[in-house]
Amino acid sequence: MKHPNAFKTIAACARPCLAGALFLAASLPAAAHVTLEYQVANAGSYYKGTFKVGHGCGSSPVKQIVVTIPAGVQGAKPMPKAGWTLEVTREKLAQPRQDHGKTITEEVARISWTAKTPADYLQDDWYDEFVLQAKLPAKAGMLYWPVLQVCEGGKVDWAEVPKPGQKLSELKNPAAALELMPTDGGGEHNH
Repeated sequence: MKHPNAFKTIAACARPCLAGALFLAASLPAAAHVTLEYQVANAGSYYKGTFKVGHGCGSSPVKQIVVTIPAGVQGAKPMPKAGWTLEVTREKLAQPRQDHGKTITEEVARISWTAKTPADYLQDDWYDEFVLQAKLPAKAGMLYWPVLQVCEGGKVDWAEVPKPGQKLSELKNPAAALELMPTDGGGEHNH
C-alpha cells in the first residue's frame, strides 16, 4: 500500500525543523575553542594533557600557544614540537613541598610554544596539538587550564571559567576543562 502524500507531509514537517536547527546552531557560541583531548582524569594521578588547537584567530595563523598551569598541578613538563621553541616560566612556592625526597621550592606556572619562523605557524586551515604532562591535584572537582592563543594578527585568551550554575558552553572563550574524579586511595605512583 503506497502513501504518495506521506513523503510530502514528512518533507513539509522537516523544513521548519531543519530551519530551527540551523538557527540554533548559528546562535550557539563557536565550539572551535582550545580543548583537552581527555577531559576526565583521576585526582592525584599523572596526566598527559593534549591541548587541541583547531583554528587560528579568524583567518590569522597561530604563532604562539601559552598554557597557564592551574594551582595544585605539580611538575608540569612540556613535549617539544619541531619548528617551535619552548619557554617554561616558574614561580616560587609559598610553601615548599617534598617530591621523591627532594625539596621543591618553585613550580611551573606557564608553558609556551612559539613558532620559530612564519613557515612554522599553525595556519587557520590546519589542526595541531600541544602536549604536557603533570601530576594533578588530589582533590576531585573541575580544573581549568587557561590557554592564550597568539596569532599573527591578534590573539584569543581562552580563560573564561563558568560561574556557579553556568555551563561551559555558555562562555565565549572558555578555558580548557578537566574533570578530576575521586580515587579509591589506591597506588598514586603511576608515572
